[in-house]
Amino acid sequence: MEKIVKPTSGWAMLVLCFLILGVGIALLALKLIPLGIALITIDLLFIAPGFIAIEPNNSRVLNLFGTYIGTIRESGFFYTNPFYTKKKVSMRAVTLDVPTLKVNDKQGNPIMIGAVVMYRVKDTFQATFDVENYPEFVKIQSEAAIRKLAGMYNYDNLDDEHHDAPSLRTSSDEVNHQLAHEIMERLQIAGIQVIEARINNLAYSTEIAGAMLQRQQATAIVAARSKIVEGAVGMVEMALEQLSRKNIVDLDEEKKAAMVSNLLVVLCGDRNAQPIVNTGTLHN
Repeated sequence: MEKIVKPTSGWAMLVLCFLILGVGIALLALKLIPLGIALITIDLLFIAPGFIAIEPNNSRVLNLFGTYIGTIRESGFFYTNPFYTKKKVSMRAVTLDVPTLKVNDKQGNPIMIGAVVMYRVKDTFQATFDVENYPEFVKIQSEAAIRKLAGMYNYDNLDDEHHDAPSLRTSSDEVNHQLAHEIMERLQIAGIQVIEARINNLAYSTEIAGAMLQRQQATAIVAARSKIVEGAVGMVEMALEQLSRKNIVDLDEEKKAAMVSNLLVVLCGDRNAQPIVNTGTLHN
């Protein structure tokens, strides 16, 4: 696990480094060349490498001959053991644009799906030593999570019996939450925190896009017709009830059936009705 270390300020050592360098140059000027070269060499090769400057939201993972020493998270100018290897690990939030993938949804329909994942390093030890190249690890695991997510939901629910079931297109909040959960589970080993994950590209694959568009249009037409018929039946029922209650006309069952048929044709038809004027009696 990550171990936070408190480094020593580098300003005092910087003054000492310049003093040693000045003494070495002075010895060279006094013709004490071997001693001057030795001091300058020690200063540049064994003291100067210990200086590090860390920007805000960055860190350094310290390693000494294969042994993990700790992590410096504090920003500033510091001095550490010059023999430490110092690996830079950014603590800033990173946005990963996962390329659009061709996968199958729950029904087996080929779809195109892409996502955006925002993450940051939470544990520098795990990100450095538990996985190889954590940015590439995040990318591959995010793609795997998207493929699994696509197989858990239908692209859309066009069937009446599954109309209320969650789908990729209609249940964005639930789908994004599930996507973040799937990615987070895969990235725990790398010490990565998932800030946000969301679907940003969703479409049917080109080979079935036309057929699915026709199916959606047909479903919309059927739904609209269903509403029209429902309203028309209510209007016919109201008309018959008011005619009977106000005694405007006395209709037998045969005439009621004819009236219902004509009203439904007028109300449910997709074209304007063409009236026919009857100049005779009701029976002609």
